[in-house]
Formats: sequence, C-alpha cells, structure tokens
Amino acid sequence: MQVISYNLRKNHASGELVELAENFDIDVLCLQECDTEDLPANVANLHLADSTKRNRLGLAVYYRKDRFTAVATKTFSLKKSLHDRVLSPAHERLIGTRLIDRETDREAVIASFHAAPLTALNSLRRNQINAAHAELRSLGDGIPILMVGDYNYPFFTQKLGTHVRESGYDLTLSDQRTYTRYKFFRGHFDFATSAGLDITRVETLPSGDSDHMPILVTAEYSELAPSA
Repeated sequence: MQVISYNLRKNHASGELVELAENFDIDVLCLQECDTEDLPANVANLHLADSTKRNRLGLAVYYRKDRFTAVATKTFSLKKSLHDRVLSPAHERLIGTRLIDRETDREAVIASFHAAPLTALNSLRRNQINAAHAELRSLGDGIPILMVGDYNYPFFTQKLGTHVRESGYDLTLSDQRTYTRYKFFRGHFDFATSAGLDITRVETLPSGDSDHMPILVTAEYSELAPSA
C-alpha cells in the first residue's frame, strides 16, 4: 500500500496533487491544511472519501476506488491548544477512513492527522496522538491502522516513539527532514504511526509550494493482521 501525506500550507500546494498521485501511483492520499470547500471529488484516479467540515485548515482522505471499498469515515475533535482557542484554526484534527482492500481481502483504517502547532507543549501533542489512536479504534478495533500527517513534533521524537509503542503503535520517521522553512525548526514534522502494519519505508518527496514536503509511506499488512 502506497500512501502520500501532504500539508498543503493553507491550500497553496493544491495544484501539485494530480502530479503526485500519478507519478507515484499511490493508493491513498491524506491531506492537511486544505480548503475543503474547494476540494475536487477526484484527484487523478483517487476518490474523495470525506473531509472535515468545520476547519479553517481542513483535512481530507482520498482513496483508489478500483482497489478499495470505503466502509465508513469519521472526523474527530481532539484536545485544544491555546492557539486553537484564540485563532480557531481547527476544531477537527483527525479524519479516518475504514477501507476494505479487495486485492488482499484485508481491512485497514487510514487517517490524516494534524497536531497542535509548536506554540503548544509536547505533552499536549502526545495527548492528541494518544486520543487519536484511541478514536481510530472506534472505526475498527483490531484491524490495521495507519495514521499519517503533520505531527508538529521535530524534537524528542525518540521519547515520542517510546510513548507511542507503549500504547501499541509504532512510529516511523521519514528518511529526510520534512520541514525546512525556518532554520531552527527544521526536522521531521511529518511521519507515520501504525498498528498491524509493517512500514517498509517513509520517503520524503521533493519540496513544492508548501513549507512541508510530502511523504510517501509504503506499508504492508502484518501476517498477524486479520482478514476482512
């Protein structure tokens, strides 16, 4: 399974999506900071599962209809930071879609996540990550879960990895940094957490019109993961 996650920087990079989908022949596309009122129903051969509705910085999930059947999609609100309360950029910071993979007769939940900005504490982002993982289980407890997106967590990722593993998930960073706009804050902002999947690679793709670089996640179903 090939999944791209991309923070569009307030929709500035939306014009790159068709080329990304076609060039990398992806199965799922997860977006952050998109203009959900302007989203097309299809991006190349990918179909819009759903998007958040109450966000200034929206989230969306697209998937290949020739491979997957979308069973359900849900959006979730997570604990708010002070930034959220003052500027109201995001009520919903998570969207997940349960998919049936007809090629493998497996199911999976694929989610797009956008953590609170760097003005918040790491403890709040860890709370959001924990809550997001728990919420996604409501879409399919026991089936594989992949959550990709902008975690806003460039420092102390080793500690975060330990924290995530304690809750039954794995954290996989990309092969290169994903954010380079500000020298001090360069680092791995965009990565993947997963359960029931083997993440074989997370590749940072070339930069475009966003201050984030897209990431390409290659995942395989674990042998222990249940079939549909």
